[in-house]
Amino acid sequence: MKAMILAAGRGERMRPLTDDCPKPLLKVRGRPLIVWHILNLVRAGITDIVINHSHLGHMIEDALGDGSQFGAQIRYSPEPVPLETAGGIAQARHLLGEEPFLAISGDIYCPYFDFEQVKDVLHDKDMWGNPYPKDKRDAAWIWLTKNPWHNPKGDFALNMYTVANEGETLWNFGNIGVYRAEMFDGIAPGQRAGLGKLLRQYADLGQVGGELYEGDWVNVGTVDQLNELNGVKAAAGSSAP
Repeated sequence: MKAMILAAGRGERMRPLTDDCPKPLLKVRGRPLIVWHILNLVRAGITDIVINHSHLGHMIEDALGDGSQFGAQIRYSPEPVPLETAGGIAQARHLLGEEPFLAISGDIYCPYFDFEQVKDVLHDKDMWGNPYPKDKRDAAWIWLTKNPWHNPKGDFALNMYTVANEGETLWNFGNIGVYRAEMFDGIAPGQRAGLGKLLRQYADLGQVGGELYEGDWVNVGTVDQLNELNGVKAAAGSSAP
């Protein structure tokens, strides 16, 4: 399985830190956010990694190189203009191939997520070995988390292992998912498109599976959050709890 790390965001809320450093290279406990992902992917045997980038992207390539220092093979998908999540994936389709792949945001911190579990979540056959019709099988499998302070209302409901747009309890989309390449057929290279809207379309069709991840997970969106993860007391007036 291949993995894509989404690293093209500008990181506006992290300024001034992101004025001269791409957000995924900001460090938590002495290690860049994106390197936490790479090491954990390699530990799970996922070594073929694609990274998109835009703002200060050359710094990401300079820091990570071809990935050999981590035991990985890294290829890059530059974006002169950020294309959002689904647009970035569509732009990198030639690097990702046609098999299901993992995509994860480069600015989340989930140091204990076990990437072994992503390898066998999209099934083509039922328990008796019968192929699922293409329009009945899951097109994506995503991990949801408890709602963080910045998304208290949540995003998706979870009915057993089926993701829905509505429900009594909504969970936060954890920006970790496995996707079939065909999901992105309708997005042209260079087109801006968000992943959330696409997931909702497939959820309406009953073709998104998922589960709740209850381990450590932080969408590092503010300087105070970064400082808290590094054991630095947050500044007065912080928006983070």
